[in-house]
Amino acid sequence: MWGMIATWRMAKEGLEIAQDILSHHGDAGDAIEKAIQAVEDFPYYKSVGYGGLPNEEMEVELDAAYMDGNTLSVGAIGAIKDFANPISIARRLSHEKVNCILVGEGAEKFAHKEGFERKNMLTDRARIHYRRRIKESSQQLKPYTGHDTVGMVCLDETGKMTAATSTSGLFMKKKGRIGDSPIIGSGFYVDSDIGGASATGLGEDLMKGCISYEIVQLMAKGMHPQQACEKAVFDLEEKLKQRRGEAGDLSVVAMNHRGEFGVATNIDGFSFVVCLPQQSPIVYLVERQGNQCVYAPASQQWMDEYMHTRMAPLTESEDE
Repeated sequence: MWGMIATWRMAKEGLEIAQDILSHHGDAGDAIEKAIQAVEDFPYYKSVGYGGLPNEEMEVELDAAYMDGNTLSVGAIGAIKDFANPISIARRLSHEKVNCILVGEGAEKFAHKEGFERKNMLTDRARIHYRRRIKESSQQLKPYTGHDTVGMVCLDETGKMTAATSTSGLFMKKKGRIGDSPIIGSGFYVDSDIGGASATGLGEDLMKGCISYEIVQLMAKGMHPQQACEKAVFDLEEKLKQRRGEAGDLSVVAMNHRGEFGVATNIDGFSFVVCLPQQSPIVYLVERQGNQCVYAPASQQWMDEYMHTRMAPLTESEDE
Protein backbone atom coordinates (compact mmCIF):
# COMPACT_ATOMS: atom_id res chain seq x y z
CA MET A 1 0.00 0.00 0.00
CA TRP A 2 1.17 3.53 -0.77
CA GLY A 3 -0.56 6.88 -0.97
CA MET A 4 -0.19 10.63 -0.88
CA ILE A 5 -2.33 13.65 -0.01
CA ALA A 6 -1.62 17.34 -0.52
CA THR A 7 -3.19 20.74 0.02
CA TRP A 8 -4.58 22.72 -2.92
CA ARG A 9 -5.01 22.09 -6.64
CA MET A 10 -1.47 23.35 -7.27
CA ALA A 11 -0.08 20.05 -5.96
CA LYS A 12 -1.60 17.89 -8.74
CA GLU A 13 1.35 17.86 -11.14
CA GLY A 14 3.70 17.18 -8.25
CA LEU A 15 1.64 14.20 -7.16
CA GLU A 16 1.75 12.85 -10.68
CA ILE A 17 5.55 12.80 -10.38
CA ALA A 18 5.32 11.24 -6.93
CA GLN A 19 2.91 8.60 -8.16
CA ASP A 20 5.47 7.39 -10.67
CA ILE A 21 8.07 7.11 -7.92
CA LEU A 22 5.80 5.36 -5.43
CA SER A 23 4.32 2.93 -7.97
CA HIS A 24 7.85 1.79 -8.80
CA HIS A 25 8.72 0.96 -5.19
CA GLY A 26 10.24 4.38 -4.51
CA ASP A 27 10.96 6.11 -1.22
CA ALA A 28 8.47 8.42 0.51
CA GLY A 29 11.21 10.99 1.06
CA ASP A 30 12.13 11.15 -2.61
CA ALA A 31 8.49 11.24 -3.69
CA ILE A 32 7.50 14.11 -1.42
CA GLU A 33 10.59 16.17 -2.21
CA LYS A 34 10.07 15.84 -5.98
CA ALA A 35 6.38 16.62 -5.65
CA ILE A 36 6.99 19.83 -3.73
CA GLN A 37 9.83 20.86 -6.04
CA ALA A 38 7.33 20.79 -8.91
CA VAL A 39 5.13 23.29 -7.08
CA GLU A 40 8.08 25.47 -6.09
CA ASP A 41 9.33 25.66 -9.68
CA PHE A 42 6.03 26.69 -11.30
CA PRO A 43 6.09 30.51 -11.51
CA TYR A 44 2.31 30.97 -11.74
CA TYR A 45 1.65 29.72 -8.20
CA LYS A 46 2.06 32.89 -6.19
CA SER A 47 2.23 31.40 -2.71
CA VAL A 48 5.12 28.94 -3.07
CA GLY A 49 8.68 29.10 -4.35
CA TYR A 50 9.59 30.87 -7.59
CA GLY A 51 6.94 33.47 -8.22
CA GLY A 52 5.87 33.59 -4.58
CA LEU A 53 4.55 36.95 -3.43
CA PRO A 54 7.03 39.14 -1.52
CA ASN A 55 7.11 40.68 1.92
CA GLU A 56 6.46 44.40 2.51
CA GLU A 57 10.04 45.19 1.41
CA MET A 58 9.49 43.36 -1.92
CA GLU A 59 11.71 40.44 -0.92
CA VAL A 60 10.65 36.83 -1.39
CA GLU A 61 11.30 35.02 1.88
CA LEU A 62 10.57 31.30 1.80
CA ASP A 63 9.79 28.73 4.51
CA ALA A 64 9.91 24.94 4.14
CA ALA A 65 10.04 21.82 6.27
CA TYR A 66 10.53 18.06 5.95
CA MET A 67 9.92 15.23 8.44
CA ASP A 68 10.79 11.54 8.31
CA GLY A 69 8.14 9.48 10.08
CA ASN A 70 10.48 6.53 10.70
CA THR A 71 13.17 8.43 12.58
CA LEU A 72 11.16 11.56 13.53
CA SER A 73 14.00 13.58 12.05
CA VAL A 74 13.05 17.12 11.06
CA GLY A 75 14.65 19.78 8.90
CA ALA A 76 13.24 23.27 8.42
CA ILE A 77 14.20 26.67 7.09
CA GLY A 78 12.57 30.05 7.51
CA ALA A 79 12.82 33.42 5.79
CA ILE A 80 15.43 32.22 3.30
CA LYS A 81 16.04 34.36 0.22
CA ASP A 82 17.52 33.73 -3.23
CA PHE A 83 17.64 29.94 -3.19
CA ALA A 84 15.58 27.60 -5.35
CA ASN A 85 13.75 24.60 -3.88
CA PRO A 86 13.74 25.31 -0.16
CA ILE A 87 12.20 21.88 0.41
CA SER A 88 15.49 20.27 -0.62
CA ILE A 89 17.42 22.42 1.82
CA ALA A 90 14.99 21.45 4.57
CA ARG A 91 15.37 17.76 3.75
CA ARG A 92 19.15 18.07 3.86
CA LEU A 93 18.88 19.67 7.31
CA SER A 94 16.82 16.72 8.54
CA HIS A 95 20.02 14.66 8.50
CA GLU A 96 21.59 16.91 11.14
CA LYS A 97 21.34 15.93 14.81
CA VAL A 98 21.50 19.58 15.87
CA ASN A 99 21.16 22.85 13.96
CA CYS A 100 18.36 21.27 11.93
CA ILE A 101 16.18 24.39 11.90
CA LEU A 102 17.80 27.47 10.37
CA VAL A 103 16.43 30.88 9.44
CA GLY A 104 17.44 33.92 7.42
CA GLU A 105 21.14 34.50 6.90
CA GLY A 106 22.06 31.28 8.68
CA ALA A 107 19.89 29.22 6.37
CA GLU A 108 21.35 31.00 3.35
CA LYS A 109 24.94 30.36 4.48
CA PHE A 110 24.15 26.68 4.99
CA ALA A 111 22.48 26.40 1.57
CA HIS A 112 25.45 28.08 -0.12
CA LYS A 113 27.97 25.84 1.64
CA GLU A 114 26.01 22.74 0.65
CA GLY A 115 25.91 23.80 -3.01
CA PHE A 116 22.21 24.49 -3.43
CA GLU A 117 21.15 26.57 -6.42
CA ARG A 118 21.09 30.34 -6.01
CA LYS A 119 18.18 31.96 -7.79
CA ASN A 120 16.36 35.29 -7.74
CA MET A 121 12.89 34.11 -6.71
CA LEU A 122 11.11 37.41 -7.43
CA THR A 123 9.28 37.29 -10.78
CA ASP A 124 7.84 40.11 -12.87
CA ARG A 125 4.32 38.95 -12.02
CA ALA A 126 5.09 39.14 -8.32
CA ARG A 127 6.48 42.66 -8.77
CA ILE A 128 3.23 43.71 -10.45
CA HIS A 129 1.19 42.35 -7.56
CA TYR A 130 3.44 44.20 -5.12
CA ARG A 131 3.23 47.54 -6.95
CA ARG A 132 -0.55 47.24 -7.20
CA ARG A 133 -0.82 46.65 -3.48
CA ILE A 134 1.30 49.71 -2.81
CA LYS A 135 -0.98 51.80 -5.04
CA GLU A 136 -4.12 50.40 -3.43
CA SER A 137 -2.95 50.92 0.14
CA SER A 138 -3.38 54.48 1.36
CA GLN A 139 -3.18 53.24 4.93
CA GLN A 140 -0.82 50.78 6.64
CA LEU A 141 -0.19 47.67 4.58
CA LYS A 142 -2.11 44.59 5.62
CA PRO A 143 -1.19 41.00 4.70
CA TYR A 144 -2.85 39.32 1.78
CA THR A 145 -5.79 37.22 2.94
CA GLY A 146 -4.69 34.02 1.15
CA HIS A 147 -2.26 31.62 2.78
CA ASP A 148 -1.86 28.81 0.25
CA THR A 149 0.95 26.70 1.70
CA VAL A 150 1.58 23.45 -0.12
CA GLY A 151 1.65 20.67 2.43
CA MET A 152 1.90 16.94 1.79
CA VAL A 153 1.84 13.59 3.57
CA CYS A 154 3.26 10.50 1.87
CA LEU A 155 3.23 6.75 2.53
CA ASP A 156 5.40 4.29 0.60
CA GLU A 157 5.25 0.50 0.21
CA THR A 158 7.65 -0.10 3.10
CA GLY A 159 5.36 1.76 5.50
CA LYS A 160 7.62 4.78 5.72
CA MET A 161 5.79 8.07 5.94
CA THR A 162 6.95 11.64 5.38
CA ALA A 163 5.44 15.10 5.67
CA ALA A 164 6.62 18.35 4.09
CA THR A 165 5.62 21.96 3.48
CA SER A 166 6.74 24.92 1.38
CA THR A 167 5.47 28.50 1.23
CA SER A 168 6.28 32.13 0.61
CA GLY A 169 3.95 33.02 3.48
CA LEU A 170 1.69 36.03 3.75
CA PHE A 171 1.83 38.60 0.98
CA MET A 172 3.20 41.86 2.41
CA LYS A 173 4.29 40.13 5.62
CA LYS A 174 6.84 41.75 7.89
CA LYS A 175 10.44 40.96 7.05
CA GLY A 176 11.46 37.85 8.96
CA ARG A 177 7.90 36.67 9.65
CA ILE A 178 7.50 32.91 9.94
CA GLY A 179 4.16 31.14 10.07
CA ASP A 180 3.22 27.58 10.95
CA SER A 181 4.72 25.92 7.87
CA PRO A 182 8.26 25.29 9.20
CA ILE A 183 7.10 24.69 12.79
CA ILE A 184 6.99 21.03 13.78
CA GLY A 185 3.60 20.01 15.11
CA SER A 186 1.85 23.02 13.62
CA GLY A 187 2.38 23.07 9.86
CA PHE A 188 3.27 19.39 9.70
CA TYR A 189 3.83 16.22 11.71
CA VAL A 190 4.24 12.55 10.85
CA ASP A 191 4.88 9.27 12.65
CA SER A 192 5.09 6.18 10.46
CA ASP A 193 3.43 4.07 13.16
CA ILE A 194 0.36 6.33 13.10
CA GLY A 195 0.12 8.77 10.20
CA GLY A 196 0.77 12.37 9.27
CA ALA A 197 -0.93 15.72 8.80
CA SER A 198 -0.23 19.09 7.22
CA ALA A 199 -1.94 22.45 7.53
CA THR A 200 -2.55 25.57 5.46
CA GLY A 201 -4.19 28.85 6.38
CA LEU A 202 -3.40 31.59 8.85
CA GLY A 203 -0.24 30.32 10.49
CA GLU A 204 -0.59 32.52 13.54
CA ASP A 205 -3.86 30.74 14.39
CA LEU A 206 -2.87 27.23 13.27
CA MET A 207 0.11 27.38 15.64
CA LYS A 208 -2.15 28.15 18.57
CA GLY A 209 -3.51 24.60 18.36
CA CYS A 210 -0.37 22.68 17.28
CA ILE A 211 -2.90 21.33 14.85
CA SER A 212 -0.89 18.78 12.85
CA TYR A 213 0.41 17.09 16.00
CA GLU A 214 -3.09 17.14 17.44
CA ILE A 215 -4.46 15.32 14.38
CA VAL A 216 -1.77 12.63 14.58
CA GLN A 217 -2.52 12.09 18.27
CA LEU A 218 -6.22 11.76 17.54
CA MET A 219 -5.41 9.14 14.89
CA ALA A 220 -3.21 7.37 17.45
CA LYS A 221 -6.29 7.08 19.67
CA GLY A 222 -8.13 5.26 16.90
CA MET A 223 -9.85 8.07 15.01
CA HIS A 224 -10.19 7.84 11.24
CA PRO A 225 -8.22 10.68 9.58
CA GLN A 226 -11.46 12.37 8.51
CA GLN A 227 -12.80 12.46 12.06
CA ALA A 228 -9.44 13.58 13.41
CA CYS A 229 -9.19 16.47 10.94
CA GLU A 230 -12.72 17.66 11.64
CA LYS A 231 -12.31 17.52 15.40
CA ALA A 232 -8.97 19.34 15.35
CA VAL A 233 -10.15 22.12 13.04
CA PHE A 234 -13.53 22.80 14.57
CA ASP A 235 -12.38 22.48 18.18
CA LEU A 236 -9.62 24.99 17.50
CA GLU A 237 -11.96 27.30 15.62
CA GLU A 238 -14.41 27.27 18.53
CA LYS A 239 -11.70 27.88 21.09
CA LEU A 240 -10.27 30.81 19.13
CA LYS A 241 -13.71 32.37 18.77
CA GLN A 242 -14.39 31.98 22.47
CA ARG A 243 -11.01 33.31 23.57
CA ARG A 244 -10.30 35.90 20.87
CA GLY A 245 -13.58 36.61 19.14
CA GLU A 246 -12.53 35.27 15.74
CA ALA A 247 -10.65 32.50 14.00
CA GLY A 248 -8.53 32.67 10.85
CA ASP A 249 -8.42 30.26 7.93
CA LEU A 250 -7.81 26.68 9.11
CA SER A 251 -7.44 23.83 6.59
CA VAL A 252 -5.77 20.44 7.04
CA VAL A 253 -5.10 17.16 5.27
CA ALA A 254 -4.05 13.87 6.84
CA MET A 255 -3.26 10.25 5.99
CA ASN A 256 -2.76 7.32 8.34
CA HIS A 257 -0.36 4.39 8.03
CA ARG A 258 -3.04 2.36 6.25
CA GLY A 259 -3.45 4.93 3.48
CA GLU A 260 -6.81 6.23 4.72
CA PHE A 261 -7.11 10.00 4.42
CA GLY A 262 -9.05 12.94 5.75
CA VAL A 263 -9.51 16.67 5.27
CA ALA A 264 -11.19 19.56 7.05
CA THR A 265 -11.54 23.30 6.54
CA ASN A 266 -13.42 26.27 7.92
CA ILE A 267 -13.34 28.22 4.63
CA ASP A 268 -15.01 28.08 1.23
CA GLY A 269 -12.91 27.07 -1.76
CA PHE A 270 -10.42 24.68 -0.19
CA SER A 271 -9.10 21.99 -2.52
CA PHE A 272 -6.81 19.01 -2.07
CA VAL A 273 -5.26 16.22 -4.13
CA VAL A 274 -4.98 12.49 -3.41
CA CYS A 275 -3.29 9.63 -5.24
CA LEU A 276 -3.52 5.95 -4.33
CA PRO A 277 -2.57 2.70 -6.11
CA GLN A 278 -6.06 2.43 -7.59
CA GLN A 279 -6.33 6.06 -8.70
CA SER A 280 -4.20 8.72 -10.33
CA PRO A 281 -4.10 12.13 -8.60
CA ILE A 282 -7.60 13.56 -8.24
CA VAL A 283 -8.42 17.12 -7.22
CA TYR A 284 -11.29 17.42 -4.74
CA LEU A 285 -13.26 20.47 -3.63
CA VAL A 286 -14.29 20.61 0.01
CA GLU A 287 -17.56 21.90 1.41
CA ARG A 288 -18.16 22.52 5.09
CA GLN A 289 -21.46 21.27 6.48
CA GLY A 290 -21.66 22.33 10.11
CA ASN A 291 -18.76 20.66 11.88
CA GLN A 292 -18.26 18.12 9.13
CA CYS A 293 -16.73 18.35 5.67
CA VAL A 294 -17.70 16.63 2.44
CA TYR A 295 -15.78 16.62 -0.81
CA ALA A 296 -16.26 15.79 -4.47
CA PRO A 297 -14.00 15.72 -7.53
CA ALA A 298 -13.49 19.09 -9.21
CA SER A 299 -15.16 19.47 -12.59
CA GLN A 300 -13.13 19.94 -15.74
CA GLN A 301 -14.58 23.42 -16.03
CA TRP A 302 -13.30 24.28 -12.56
CA MET A 303 -9.87 22.85 -13.42
CA ASP A 304 -9.70 24.83 -16.67
CA GLU A 305 -10.74 28.08 -15.00
CA TYR A 306 -8.21 27.54 -12.21
CA MET A 307 -5.28 27.41 -14.60
CA HIS A 308 -6.63 30.13 -16.88
CA THR A 309 -6.91 32.53 -13.95
CA ARG A 310 -3.38 31.87 -12.75
CA MET A 311 -1.71 31.99 -16.16
CA ALA A 312 -3.63 34.89 -17.70
CA PRO A 313 -1.44 37.79 -18.91
CA LEU A 314 -0.89 40.34 -16.19
CA THR A 315 -0.15 44.05 -16.50
CA GLU A 316 0.26 46.85 -14.02
CA SER A 317 -3.30 48.12 -14.56
CA GLU A 318 -5.21 44.82 -14.62
CA ASP A 319 -6.25 42.47 -11.89
CA GLU A 320 -5.52 38.79 -12.16
